[in-house]
Amino acid sequence: MKTKFDQFENDRMIDDPVNYKWGIFYFNPKDRRIVVPKRSRVMGWTLNFANIYTYLLLFGLILIGLIYVYLNK
Repeated sequence: MKTKFDQFENDRMIDDPVNYKWGIFYFNPKDRRIVVPKRSRVMGWTLNFANIYTYLLLFGLILIGLIYVYLNK
């Protein structure tokens, strides 16, 4: 169960510009989440590219897309 401190710390990490590569890619190894809200919460969600599971998720989605295209020829 997350405490209020954990939620505060997560929000602080998201708002810190140091945790962004090239200004758009969230890259924070201290944040264990794969999907995180963007700085502007109304803009949606983004991925934490410091988490290895993010790359596995992207690879899986691309693989599913390629299989779908191959099977529907």
